[in-house]
Amino acid sequence: MTPITNITSLIPQKPPFVMVDTLLNFNAVTTSTAFTIKADNIFVEDGFFKEPGLVENIAQTAAARAGYIAKTENKPVLIGYIGAVNNLQIFSLPTIGDELITEITIENQIFDVTLISGKISCKGNDIAQCKMKIFINKIKNS
Repeated sequence: MTPITNITSLIPQKPPFVMVDTLLNFNAVTTSTAFTIKADNIFVEDGFFKEPGLVENIAQTAAARAGYIAKTENKPVLIGYIGAVNNLQIFSLPTIGDELITEITIENQIFDVTLISGKISCKGNDIAQCKMKIFINKIKNS
């Protein structure tokens, strides 16, 4: 697929709470995004992109996947909620100007609940990973 840079059309989040820039890849099992950390990001503190931003980056990669599917089916982009984060491991914090490459893998999808594993890499090194349970609200956003 051709990378999609108009990411805000795929996710319900709006600036300044957007933590993905580009949808890089999508298939039935995996999705990957890119995100460059800017100095004015709400999760940047003392030059570092903090832990909540990393978790949100993984969640928004899942949102970009769901939004991409919705757009291809001519359906509205729905809101998802993080239901649980398990086995969160953060190996290092990226800094301003770093590009994150995030990949999620669908482990299971039952009704409106998706179980994913997510991994973030920066400069070729894994910097964070977790498992996440995401609930999709089937009511159209207003």
